[in-house]
Amino acid sequence: MSASAENQSIRHTPVEDLLALVAGCIFMALSVAFYRHAGLLTGGTTGLAFIFHYVSDWSLGVILFLVNLPFYVFSWLAMGPVFTLKTFGAVLGFSVMTEYMPVFLRLEYMDTFYAAIAAGFLAGTGILIFIRHGASLGGIGVMALYLQKKRGWRAGIIQMGCDALILVAGVAVVPFQALLLSILSALALNLVIAMNHRQGRYFGF
Repeated sequence: MSASAENQSIRHTPVEDLLALVAGCIFMALSVAFYRHAGLLTGGTTGLAFIFHYVSDWSLGVILFLVNLPFYVFSWLAMGPVFTLKTFGAVLGFSVMTEYMPVFLRLEYMDTFYAAIAAGFLAGTGILIFIRHGASLGGIGVMALYLQKKRGWRAGIIQMGCDALILVAGVAVVPFQALLLSILSALALNLVIAMNHRQGRYFGF
């Protein structure tokens, strides 16, 4: 079987892509619920949204949506319209689910160490689902995927470096212990991506 025929045989259907984006949004919204409950931060544009949320009265869901808007132009030019539209849908769904998650889930107690690890793994899995169905959560993730596609650089490593810078900026809004746990969570998140999203492995189409 030729490479093109093989790729065609595993191409995701629109229904599969839709279900995957919904699943990814649920994973991500759950991770954000854990982060918020434990008073932690995360990386990427979600981390930036958390910082703005902690220092303002703005809704986290609204900030999540707005902070990604500037990246759609880059996404359209670098990754194409299909990727960009899927990413827009993922960010919109994630933002809405994050905003209304307290309606469906109320947490009374969660150990902060467990919250950091679980949130990192949940977020990493959610992002991996998006990647494998030709989408992302915008922002830094778009640039990381572009550099992996064009230069072969590992998306997880790129994301980890950017996350570290964002988390360092978070020292002004969260206690030092929470910052350390946030760094641990970021490592867990990026470990999932680095181990499971490599050149030559399953990408999805």
